[in-house]
Amino acid sequence: MEFKHISVLKNECIEGLCIRPSGTYVDGTFGGGGHAMGIIGRLNGSGRFVGIDQDQDAIENGRAKLEPYTQNIQLVRDNFSNIKQIMKDLHIVAVDGILLDIGVSSYQLDTGERGFSYMQDAELDMRMDQRNPMTAKRLVAEASQSELTRILREYGEERWASRIAEFITLERQKAPIETTFQLVEVIKKAVPKGARKEGPHPAKRTFQALRIAVNNELGILEQAIRDMADLLSPGGRLCIITFHSLEDRIVKQTFHSLAHPCTCPPELPVCVCGKKPTVRVVTRKPIVPSREEQEDNPRSRSAKLRIIEKL
Repeated sequence: MEFKHISVLKNECIEGLCIRPSGTYVDGTFGGGGHAMGIIGRLNGSGRFVGIDQDQDAIENGRAKLEPYTQNIQLVRDNFSNIKQIMKDLHIVAVDGILLDIGVSSYQLDTGERGFSYMQDAELDMRMDQRNPMTAKRLVAEASQSELTRILREYGEERWASRIAEFITLERQKAPIETTFQLVEVIKKAVPKGARKEGPHPAKRTFQALRIAVNNELGILEQAIRDMADLLSPGGRLCIITFHSLEDRIVKQTFHSLAHPCTCPPELPVCVCGKKPTVRVVTRKPIVPSREEQEDNPRSRSAKLRIIEKL
């Protein structure tokens, strides 16, 4: 199956990167290669592109897709959180731009057997990197009730977190919860009938929370942003697309701390801590998809793009 993913905010990202034709650019979440094609299309023969993805399917499809291009292109199967080591291995000291499109791809959601979707029955998997020993099935089987409650509350912002965690714990004592539909049934039992009538699918937040936990999506983000900022050449840009408030908050706060690192008390007339900004925030407010894009691709509705530039 081809790794299909509709690139969100594609033009805004390409413009936001301010691409230099002979520069070096990194897509840390290569996915279906949509953003990558946009970047590569702006590079000349001296330009260099590195695509990173932890998903084996993305890398295999990407190799086939990028065959016609003559630029210096490398694809690496790894997690973007290891970007410093990846660049070291490729003998790249600095880059002119980095793009991250965080979250689950359309391909991963639409490929039922990957276990990301509550709309298709499959084994509970949810791994973005198939080498990861932790699956959603294992997490649901092994996590304590209090740990499940924390995951659902923190990562899913799930109102019924403690009730769902309690029902999962009771249900798994009778029989293992091994498939997406089995889990959906447990969630439906846990969420009161009145609450199921309004809002999104009752399993949406739980599935999001488990996916984030399985892939440690939030745990790696802040340090990865700092590492990427370190790698940028002066004038180089980092563009990050997020799809929910938890990620966006981390991106916003990390960008702010890089642009305003001074730790002196506000009453001091001059800075004495000596911490100087390394970047400037390009986007005072996040860039969001146009109404047309949201209508064409409903999954883009929650997307936010934030950009920083290296000083």
